[in-house]
Amino acid sequence: MSMEQWVTRTFASDEPAGFGSGWISGTLSVFLGALSIFAVLCFRWPEYLVFAEMRGKYPIPLMRAILELSIGLSFFLAFLSAMLRRKKVLAVTGILLALTAVALGGSDVPLGKYSSTDRHFYLGLDWFILTLLVLTLVFVPMERMFPHHRDQSVFRRGWVTDMQHFFVSHLLVQLITYLTLLPATVVFASFPSIEQLQKLVQLQPLWLQFIEVLVVADLAEYAIHRSFHTTWMWRFHAVHHSVDHMDWIAGSRLHLLDIVIVRSTTFMPLFLLGFAQPAVYAYLAFVSFHAVFLHTNVGGRFGFLEHVVALPRFHHWHHSSEQEALDKNFALHFPWIDALFGTKYLPRDRWPTTYGVLGYRLPEGWWAQLIWPFKRAGQSEAPHADKH
Repeated sequence: MSMEQWVTRTFASDEPAGFGSGWISGTLSVFLGALSIFAVLCFRWPEYLVFAEMRGKYPIPLMRAILELSIGLSFFLAFLSAMLRRKKVLAVTGILLALTAVALGGSDVPLGKYSSTDRHFYLGLDWFILTLLVLTLVFVPMERMFPHHRDQSVFRRGWVTDMQHFFVSHLLVQLITYLTLLPATVVFASFPSIEQLQKLVQLQPLWLQFIEVLVVADLAEYAIHRSFHTTWMWRFHAVHHSVDHMDWIAGSRLHLLDIVIVRSTTFMPLFLLGFAQPAVYAYLAFVSFHAVFLHTNVGGRFGFLEHVVALPRFHHWHHSSEQEALDKNFALHFPWIDALFGTKYLPRDRWPTTYGVLGYRLPEGWWAQLIWPFKRAGQSEAPHADKH
């Protein structure tokens, strides 16, 4: 049985999944139990599993209290699910995960040695835990309360592959950050003559710099994103478009080369122009949520605002496999950039009905999608009139 099949049988069985059915409590038990195991591992080996910039900055007593609460809730919710649900697979899975967290040391696990200045390779397991927890708490309730596709399950087809992409991209945060910043660092060293321009940029109010960062970054994003659709790079970007159900986790389906190329291209003009760090950090926080929001299964009418700031319907059309929507809506933040270059497509009061890549189907699974673009070109051609 594949992981996809196991998830489907476990989380999307034929039993009810509404309030009072035990599905919500069972799912939360599994979720908290898994995160508790990861957290215990971070306590044990922070030197190898904790983001270097965060070592020594976590309030350890508070983190231990949260871990203890998480394990306790996992047990409680598992027992609640067992009482409410005929099939006990969610409850049993949640209990086993919580027991594993306890066996590994629980909230009393000794804190491993670490150095905030050590430069050896590490994995960002703590970054994965925190990001997953925050994004889940923000976007899953939003999609449940304001869905566009009301019959779409949280654990829809392809969900496991998307979660694998999410996991790996956060785990490899050190490598991705290094590769992303490397081109900007090299280019920055080659342009010492723009120091005066950088000083003028930094003299501006931070709120104005933030707006300028958004515009500059989105223009760079537009350029590189459009080139992904019209050159050999499509075979890497096709991984992102292979998702055929849109929700908050769908945006995580990205080839590693896609991530590095897009981010490095976007950051390069920000470094060259010398925007102040607070403005850049504010942009990074904004894009971290906005990019996820664009992929969400969140409906609603926003009127004129849809033409000013990118919202889910705008980006859903970019992912649509409908012929008239192919190669449209490349901007990430501002639809008027696409309008300026003639690539905007936002029909009034309509949402796309189909998503994905036309002409061929990519394999599921992170590793299979990582190596797929390197196979013979005939299997991963750039999209034209009949292919996207």
